[in-house]
Amino acid sequence: MPHLPTPLSRLSRRRVLGAAATAAVLPALGAATASAASTAQAASDAATPREALAGGGDLGPNVIVFDPSTPGIQAKLDEIFEQQESAQFGTGRYQLLFKPGTYNGLNAQLGFYTSISGLGLSPDDTTINGDVTVDAGWFNGNATQNFWRSAENLALVPVNGTNRWAVAQAAPFRRMHVRGGLNLSPDGYGWASGGYIADSRIDGSVGPYSQQQWYTRDSSVGGWLNAVWNMVFSGVEGAPAQSFPDPPYTTLDTTPVSREKPFLYLDGADYKVFLPEKRTNARGTTWGNGTPRGTSLPLDQFYVAKPGDSAATLNAALGQGLHLLLTPGVYHLDTPVQVDRAGTVVLGLGYATLVPDGGATAVKVADVDGVRLAGFLVDAGTVNSATLIEVGPQGAAADHSADPITVQDVFVRIGGAGAGKATTSMVINARHTIVDHTWVWRADHGDGVGWETNRADYGVVVNGDDVLATGLFVEHFNKYDVQWNGERGRTIFFQNEKAYDAPNQAAIQNGNTKGFAAYKVADSVTTHEGWGLGSYCYYNVDPTIVQGHGFAAPNTPGVKFHDLLVVSLGGQGQYEHVVNDIGAATSGTSTVPSTVVSYP
Repeated sequence: MPHLPTPLSRLSRRRVLGAAATAAVLPALGAATASAASTAQAASDAATPREALAGGGDLGPNVIVFDPSTPGIQAKLDEIFEQQESAQFGTGRYQLLFKPGTYNGLNAQLGFYTSISGLGLSPDDTTINGDVTVDAGWFNGNATQNFWRSAENLALVPVNGTNRWAVAQAAPFRRMHVRGGLNLSPDGYGWASGGYIADSRIDGSVGPYSQQQWYTRDSSVGGWLNAVWNMVFSGVEGAPAQSFPDPPYTTLDTTPVSREKPFLYLDGADYKVFLPEKRTNARGTTWGNGTPRGTSLPLDQFYVAKPGDSAATLNAALGQGLHLLLTPGVYHLDTPVQVDRAGTVVLGLGYATLVPDGGATAVKVADVDGVRLAGFLVDAGTVNSATLIEVGPQGAAADHSADPITVQDVFVRIGGAGAGKATTSMVINARHTIVDHTWVWRADHGDGVGWETNRADYGVVVNGDDVLATGLFVEHFNKYDVQWNGERGRTIFFQNEKAYDAPNQAAIQNGNTKGFAAYKVADSVTTHEGWGLGSYCYYNVDPTIVQGHGFAAPNTPGVKFHDLLVVSLGGQGQYEHVVNDIGAATSGTSTVPSTVVSYP
């Protein structure tokens, strides 16, 4: 194994980018253009009687569809990558779709806001003899800012036997079959901070190398080579045995409840969206033994939204009983997208991005069964929003255990692309909701960043009972990153960094407590459980800041944590304890985790 650098914070990764990378963007779908189009559409909506909206239709110019006979595939892939490679806060959005068949000699390098997917019902229907690559040459070999890109529903036969997927947050690897190995580190084994795999099969070994943390769910691996701080597995065939903290593997035999993300596929010449069924005590992939279990919806049951569509248009489509397919681009909303009908699907392609203007909430879901939100980004607007995503109204109490609401690959950003504010990013009020892979991020670099400039007090607030989070990434909030008020909540894998930019100790003081916990379970809660949870601090503005603990919870037998860690990155700030007053303090300038194997 090569020498691995000590994993540190995103100091380099999040400070260096600056104007040069931000300038490398596509103008075609700019925020101003989208905003103007949205305003014009809204005016048109108000001035004319609304006609029924048609379902189905063209997927738009930023959905690129290939078949094995398409000429110039590699050239097109390279063209998009060149535009998106360093466009971290740009407006370009792309979905690459490959029809079933075999493709030879391709290397699909993925930049920002680029998703690649096969159009078969099974990953093995679409085989690339080649690679789907994420590397970090654009950032001098540092992979810690390789956000917002994804690969789904493909089989890969890597050219050299191993595919490179060196990603950070918000970069899911779903429903993939790698007929070889998978390398999760950048060329040169520089810093990396990922990541998430689900419903995938890697025939060879997975090599995390420099990856600080990773969560793998309901998959199959041929082996797993190493661990740095926090590697978590649930329902993974071939996963290493439980051994936290040395090595730091947290392994659950099964995932309590899961339901895979909806996906677009071709049935003959017709586009459909497949809706995988719910599984309990899940283990392994959904697709290895015959036809996947679930149901399908034809595309004509979806309103195929385009950038510039107003909230009024999207809500009119929902009111007609249509689902929403959000094609790639930036959508400005003056009122929430209101999902009131049970079983509604809102599916984004190519990191479709919703920007709530004027302090609006981007998406609200009623207290109904079976809603599926998947595959889009919410970017806070310049006027403070009380909430950005609200799943279930306040006081929601319906039992959704038979048909839960799922929130999958739904990401939130406050700042970075410009000043944005939100008091609370994501509120889960509905019972039995499954939050399966989210990155909720108050930006620590880019434009519009500062302790008050992109103020955001709370990341995820869970008020509903019986909520399950699998793959929860929440970072840099001014107060609690996660505040859990509901009963019988469960979290499998949590990754957090406290806000780098706190100006001094007083700014983060929480009454008599030094700092707000990364993950706070309310004092009133009697039953809660979490596995494989980590919090890191990097108080580079004032390195003397002390964080009392990473985790806070009532001391009661029903509230249980397994495998907790806190890390001071390079000694910039310190933790006194891990959970409440339990666990040793972090160790000065040494970037070594302090761990607690079991709480209480």
